Amino acid sequence: MTTRKKTISILIAVILLFIAGLVYYKYFFVFGEGVKAGELNYVVRKGYMFKTYEGKLIQSGIKSRQTGTLQNNEFEFSIANKEIAEKMMANSGEFYELHYKEYKNTLPWRGFSVYVVDSIYSVKDIPE
Repeated sequence: MTTRKKTISILIAVILLFIAGLVYYKYFFVFGEGVKAGELNYVVRKGYMFKTYEGKLIQSGIKSRQTGTLQNNEFEFSIANKEIAEKMMANSGEFYELHYKEYKNTLPWRGFSVYVVDSIYSVKDIPE
């Protein structure tokens, strides 16, 4: 192999590794993870090609995006697997503590949200 071909091969390999690293960072790297708690508002299964489970948790307290306005703290998320989604559907309206992972971008088969719930820490009745 000539020096020119070797240089081109190395350059192509470096570019491909850079692109692979960038794709991993943007779509598969777990940027953050944590626990959110609140009342489960809904869980739905939706999508055109890839049916994913999506949900919304209403957290206690209020927040203000603009001066003079108030609204609920809402946590919208996708759900990692069917078993977790079905358990949540069966107990809608309960108080949940959910563990989630945050990604930089979404993938069609992972859901519409960058927040993906992967486990349930606890389910409790809402005190009246």
